[in-house]
Formats: sequence, structure tokens, C-alpha cells
Amino acid sequence: MSLFDHIKHTHQRPLADRMRPRTLDEFLGQAHLVGKGKLLHRAIKADQLTSSIFYGPPGCGKTTLAFVVSKTTKGAFERLNAVTSGVTEVREVIKQAKERRAMYGQHTYLLLDECHRWSRAQSDSILPAIEEGTIRFIGSTTENPMISMTPAIVSRCRVFQFFRLSDEDVKTALLAAIADPERGLGTMDVQVEADALDHWVQVAAGDVRTALNALELAALTTPTDENGIHITRAIAEDSIQKPMMRVDETLYYDMLSAFCKSLRGSDPDAALLWASRLLYAGIDPRLIVRRLIAHASEDVGLADPNAMLQAVAAASALEFVGLPEARLSITQAIIYICMAPKSDTVVSAMGAAKADAEHGQLGEVPLYLRDTHYQGASRLGNGAGYLYPHDFPGHWVQQNYMPSGFEDTVYYQPGQLGFEKDLQKKKDSDG
Repeated sequence: MSLFDHIKHTHQRPLADRMRPRTLDEFLGQAHLVGKGKLLHRAIKADQLTSSIFYGPPGCGKTTLAFVVSKTTKGAFERLNAVTSGVTEVREVIKQAKERRAMYGQHTYLLLDECHRWSRAQSDSILPAIEEGTIRFIGSTTENPMISMTPAIVSRCRVFQFFRLSDEDVKTALLAAIADPERGLGTMDVQVEADALDHWVQVAAGDVRTALNALELAALTTPTDENGIHITRAIAEDSIQKPMMRVDETLYYDMLSAFCKSLRGSDPDAALLWASRLLYAGIDPRLIVRRLIAHASEDVGLADPNAMLQAVAAASALEFVGLPEARLSITQAIIYICMAPKSDTVVSAMGAAKADAEHGQLGEVPLYLRDTHYQGASRLGNGAGYLYPHDFPGHWVQQNYMPSGFEDTVYYQPGQLGFEKDLQKKKDSDG
């Protein structure tokens, strides 16, 4: 049986599957990939699609586009799932593909769903067939293939990134399913209120499969009256579950990166949104306060030393009272760090000093700076000539603390914002 053979009784198939676009003209979204004149559009039309990876969120059309390819190609089409298929199944597909090519000159496409789940050994089993052109591989994945898949597979495939569908695309799919008498609900006289439709679109968040599943559930469970099946906002809300946020490794790091850059960019609204999304997704809240502590030095530093106090206080509040109460303290620290004057002089100073330390050849510690706490240290000359700052006016005295050859080295150069302006004046006067 081929990849997308229809089940004998169409009504037994889910609505989302029945309404799956059959041609590129019916395909919704992803205009950057399959718009007229685009590479993928041309390749599918010409039946010349080479090994590819379709990467994007659920319900955005990855498998559907593979379905379109299966309807367009003159070759054979096979489908495997990385969760349930192993090397044995792959070898059988490759064997059949070789036979088709030898006997009929026919090429074979292989769609592998959830392709990121394959191990290195499983991936290696298919490499020769891809290189020799025995099969044209199409991998479908919701996770970043650059991270989740073996480099050997990725390097032999063209990666096409899919994005979530627009609200208008999802709404178009719902209206088409309601009206279609052959594949959809057109014979059921379904009437959907406008705000019910809008609710499905909003909650689906670009996942057309979720929206169609909700429509089907509502239509099948709502009693029919003299006016047909009438779906209200309340029914729509009952038929779709607010999805838990999907956070794979890539999305986790992307959102964390957005949070950190919002802190650095002085945008409290964006930083609060990314932090809230991370917390809603279930990440450890200590991650948030750890980043606050880091950025208090990295991006604010001595331009406003109170930023560190706010960050550490938020961490303490989290330990003492926990969530949800500590969200207030965390929010306060996020806002404070965003609104504080920015400086990266702490990072620059640390990096420069670290580089010299790692380079070596720093010279000896000057005798007057050496340890004097042990008996006999004075006989070695340790401490001789050391000027004790508290013995001088202002508790400061001009004295070199650097090793030989580094006397004029400067690591910390105060910035021009906030508290650092005063530090610059002090440094200038001390110099």
C-alpha cells in the first residue's frame, strides 16, 4: 500500500486528514517556500525534489506538503516513522527502491516523520542510498535539525524551514471544512458563530490540525435541531483544549536568548513576556534569577550597583517564599535591570585580565606585595617597602600593585553612564 492510500470508508478518517490539501494550489501558507516561482514550488512541479528536511512547528503543513509531493510525483512514495521504524524497515525500503530503479527506472521518495528521533546508527544506514540517489529522502521534524540530527544526514539534505500558519490561513481551512460536502462537513448543515470561529483560530495558534480537530469534535457532539448544528462560543471553548506550550531544546534556548537580549536592550515589556513564557512552559524559575544575577554585572555593572542587589534579592525571595509570590520580586528585578543605565565595562575588564592571566609571563610578585604572615617572611624581604593605605590621608597612597612590565596596564575603564561617571572622576583624581 502506498503512503497516502485512502481508507475505504472516508468518514472514518479524521477531518484534518480528509481536508488535507491535494495540490500546491490548495496548500495554505509557507509562501516563502512554495509560492509561485520559489525553488520548492518549481522542484515539486518538475518532480525534481532532492533529499530534503522539512522543519517547523506542528500543524504547519510539513506532512501535507509531502502528501502533495506524493500526488505530484511519477515515482513511488514510502513513509516511515522514526519512533517505530528501525534499520530493518529502512533496508526493505531501499531494497524495493533499487528494484524499481533497475526494472522501471522509477525513483522513490521516502518520508520519515519525526526524523530527529533516529540514532546515529539508524541515520548511517540510509546515507549510501541518499548519496547514490536510490531514494529521495524527506525528513519531517519539529526540532531544529542542526541540533537534533546527525550532521551527516543534514549535510546531504536541503533544509526548508516552515513557520506557523497565519490566523487567516487557519480560518480559511476551517471555513473550507465547514462548506466542503465531499471531504468536510458540508452535508451536516453546521453553523458556527463568528466568535466561536475566532476562538478556535486564536487557541490553535497556527496549528490547523488542532483547529480542525476542534471543529470536528464540536460538530459530532452538538445535537441537531431544526436549524442544523449550531456551534456557539461556549461549545467552541469546550471542544478545544488550551495547548500546553511545546518547548523543545531549540525553542527553550531561543526564548532564553530573547529574554537575555531584552534585558540588555532595556525593554522591560519584552523581558517580562519572555520570562513569563518560560515560566509557563515549566522551566525552573531559578534559571530566570540566575540570568538576572549574571546580567546585573554583564550589562549594568557599576553603572548602577543596585541592579545586583535587586537580582540577588529576587533569588533570595524565590528561595524563601517560592512561586507564585516570588514572581513579584522577580518582576521587580527584571524591570529594574531593564531600566538601569547599561555598561559592559565589567565584562571587558574581566576578559582582558583573564586573557593576560592565561597568556602567562606575568613576572614575579613584587617583594612588598608578598605574603608576610608566616615566620621568617621578613628574612626573604617580603613586605619590605609596602605602603599601608590606611596610614595616609584619604586612606589611599600612590603605589604600584602590578607585576613588572604591567605597571601601565588598564583593565577597567569606567563608562559614561550612571554611577560610573563618578568612578571615572575618582579614577582620574587618583591617577
